[in-house]
Amino acid sequence: MPSYTLIWLLAGSVLCLMELFLPSAFVAFMMGISAFVVALLSLAGLANLWLQVLVWLLLSLILVVLSRRFSQPKRRKSKIQDATVAETLTEIAAGKTGRVLYEGNSWQARCDDHQLSVAPHQRVYVVRREGTTLIVMPEYLLHS
Repeated sequence: MPSYTLIWLLAGSVLCLMELFLPSAFVAFMMGISAFVVALLSLAGLANLWLQVLVWLLLSLILVVLSRRFSQPKRRKSKIQDATVAETLTEIAAGKTGRVLYEGNSWQARCDDHQLSVAPHQRVYVVRREGTTLIVMPEYLLHS
């Protein structure tokens, strides 16, 4: 029967190569690195197979979580920053949605004040975005 060290080295190599050909957001690579660490522990005297598997699982989990934390960019809630002026295409009734022209595209929009309606062809300011709906306020309220 082959030694556990050789099996862990082989498993680590396969997992790292698998990441090269089938990208999995570094999951397979981190599992491969964990297998190499367990191979070193096996060589150092950790002989119990179940304990090696447990160490591999825990180390893989920790490395995958850490790699996700450091590799993913910080997300912002809204990407709307520069162009904040839009024009209503349809009426935005109180508490309902309508359409606005924003950056050359038609967007679904809702007024930030749920008791206020906005007439068509009025300039509005985009306050924020919730999914694919823009939250707007009429220009005349902000310039009073």
